[in-house]
Amino acid sequence: MLSDNARKTLLDIARRTVDAVVRGEPAPEFDIQDPELCARQGAFVTLRTHGNLRGCIGRFVAEGPLWQIVREMAVSSAREDPRFFGMQLRPEELSDLHIEISVLSPLRRIRDPMEEVELGKHGIYIKQGFSSGCFLPQVATETGWTKEQFLSHCCAGKAGLPPQAWKDPRTEVSVFTAEIIEEA
Repeated sequence: MLSDNARKTLLDIARRTVDAVVRGEPAPEFDIQDPELCARQGAFVTLRTHGNLRGCIGRFVAEGPLWQIVREMAVSSAREDPRFFGMQLRPEELSDLHIEISVLSPLRRIRDPMEEVELGKHGIYIKQGFSSGCFLPQVATETGWTKEQFLSHCCAGKAGLPPQAWKDPRTEVSVFTAEIIEEA
């Protein structure tokens, strides 16, 4: 678990970054030395207005410190989520914007998804060949899906695979956990 100060700093980085890039300004620079925030961890940044998704991009493998991943994913979520091309966030939406950061554990490959996935605790990453998709842990809770629905929707809706592809031995299924940090 990150300290309260580290959590506040990550939210500040995400908020200031999103506000700047949505207004057409360069992303702000930060000089972060806190060891907690310099650890190498993956993260997702999720943006919502009035409860509606407006962007969600993340990275499982950190090539830099956590604070930098959050900054980069904030830019990507606000400007590069392919689901919102042509409909990116606008400056007038910033006052209603809610930011959520998911700080990720490392991926752990599993063999029996029906036995090993814990809804609400685990996110999933499904990969077969060049196709892949993921759901954060909170997706299962938000949707109310069963375990089979969670896996099947990830295959079909995110990875572009047949819904039952998670049962195929050629399909890699991995789980991860996330520490959720969100604005009040």
